[in-house]
Amino acid sequence: MRRSIFFIAFTLLVNYTASSQFLSPQVDSIPMRDGKKLAADVYLPGGGTVARPTILIQTPYNRLLYRWGLPLGIGIQINQCNYNIVILDWRGFFGSSQAAVAQPNRGYDGYDAVEWIATQPWSDGNVGTWGPSALGRIQYLTAKEDPPHLKCMVPVVASPYYKYNEYYPGGVLRTEYVQQLDQLGFGIGLLVYPHPFYDLVWQYSESTSNYPQSIKVPCFMVGGWYDHTINEMVDFFNAIRISSPVSVRNKHKLLVGPWVHGGHSTAYVGSSLQGELDYPLAAGWSDSLAMMFFDYYLRNISNNWESHQPVIYYSMGEHLWNQSASWPPAVTQNVVFKVTGSGDLTTGVVSGTIVYDFPYDPADPSPTHGGATLRNDLLQGPYDQIQAVESRSDALILTSEVFSAPVYIKGKPVVHLNIRSTTKDTDFAVRLCDVYPDGRSMLLSDGIKRCRFISGYSVNDTASIVPGSDYVLEVELSHLAQVFMPGHRLRLIITGSNYPRYDNNLNNGGTMYTAGDTVAATLSVISFSDANPSFIIFPGEITTAAGQTETGKDFRVFPVPVNDHLFIEGKEPAVWVLTDMSGREILHFNTEANGIVDVSFLAPGIYLLNEMKGSARYKIIKSNE
Repeated sequence: MRRSIFFIAFTLLVNYTASSQFLSPQVDSIPMRDGKKLAADVYLPGGGTVARPTILIQTPYNRLLYRWGLPLGIGIQINQCNYNIVILDWRGFFGSSQAAVAQPNRGYDGYDAVEWIATQPWSDGNVGTWGPSALGRIQYLTAKEDPPHLKCMVPVVASPYYKYNEYYPGGVLRTEYVQQLDQLGFGIGLLVYPHPFYDLVWQYSESTSNYPQSIKVPCFMVGGWYDHTINEMVDFFNAIRISSPVSVRNKHKLLVGPWVHGGHSTAYVGSSLQGELDYPLAAGWSDSLAMMFFDYYLRNISNNWESHQPVIYYSMGEHLWNQSASWPPAVTQNVVFKVTGSGDLTTGVVSGTIVYDFPYDPADPSPTHGGATLRNDLLQGPYDQIQAVESRSDALILTSEVFSAPVYIKGKPVVHLNIRSTTKDTDFAVRLCDVYPDGRSMLLSDGIKRCRFISGYSVNDTASIVPGSDYVLEVELSHLAQVFMPGHRLRLIITGSNYPRYDNNLNNGGTMYTAGDTVAATLSVISFSDANPSFIIFPGEITTAAGQTETGKDFRVFPVPVNDHLFIEGKEPAVWVLTDMSGREILHFNTEANGIVDVSFLAPGIYLLNEMKGSARYKIIKSNE
């Protein structure tokens, strides 16, 4: 826990203390229904002389760290903020350690905090919640209890679920994930380790953490394509869009950017740099749109928030923000790339039977290098796999041809493999990569499947495989919005492990997660001609070269978000058209190589800027401040 707190403190220090100033909030104790009190820092713009709406943040990571700077772009400028900010320590953590009880009901605590805020003279009675990860999970628990003064919520990289597949995807323990949660003091291993099969404990856990009908306030969920919670977030978002009360279900929205989970290092939700890639057009969007959401529901500001479609997502590769009525969006086709005999992936016909053999030694597992990790000592996000993973002899590498036109992924890819092994049990781990023209193989997503779970995850479903026999298994990857641009290639890396992101299988067929002998194996991936190939399938589309669009090739447009003036830098004169997201033209203008455009008249919202000569496109956020 100390190590995590160090990284959180370091990140706050880097972001907010250039002026070496610190905030001095009012320190208070919020009474709970059992008579105990939770420690809270209360930040009041202007000293609290004007009643305002309040944003509540509930943290297990020490509220004092926020004195270096508040989230949501506020920093140390609390007097310029339109909201009171209340940050409390969870019961049993840090300043609230004396309030610890054996089985705390954190939903009750959240309810009591919301209602206490509503009674304070500096509060106008409107309360919203915000926070990432564990700070997001507790928002769902709070909303479930339906406090009368809770008006809206912004959970970031978090869902309420406790599902078997979150901890044992494909039947394989997420080793580093559980280790990190235990290090942070959550004790999740006490539930996870004794239950490696899907059993009554998991059925109970899933049923009690699935309550979309109880979310009775507008929910703005913020996620990342490189985050480990994206699948659960999409599932719960779709659930509340269907099952929450009719009065609110069309008010929920989902924002997904090219972001990692965060918690250590310099990458976090809303930052530009993610792993070894930079996404400047996505920087700050999570904070700006969260504030727009709060303004709409807590301050009753007319800012066109409701005109946005339910899903706002960043399309990686083409670097564009898009909107959709659902996720996955409606698509016209499923794209299939099949394994060929030359180490390729193709959309064409596969002939003949192809067998690829590769080794797996549990004593020397294929290493995790980036991806949707959580543990402090591991890299997060997109990293080049060539040196750490592909250069090893235990990796099967399958690559498409160079694309001449964009190829789109809009949803969850699934890899279908015909396999065999020389052992009674083993794993097949899959990494999906975007291969750049310069040769970099940048990780997008990954998944894994344990062979004993081919037929299911309960004890009765599982069985050893017969060495040398053929089987079919599916490996699910995470949801993605990815465009493989012209000149790029799609790559699958298949190995027997991805450690420590996932447990490394000892291959002995015995009891899992206990010490034992390791057995080296030869694994095989087979394509039985076009009638029964191994393949990857995903919702998306393959465009033609004639229809491709070059985005942002010759121009730089900034700042985003924008308040008064938009700056355009380029190399030649251009003609521009600014439209709203429905396509309605708002402004038509010309620029020389460089230009400045007054957009102060625009209502807050999202707009599309089109350069008519070269077809460059930019998404613009107009802020309300």
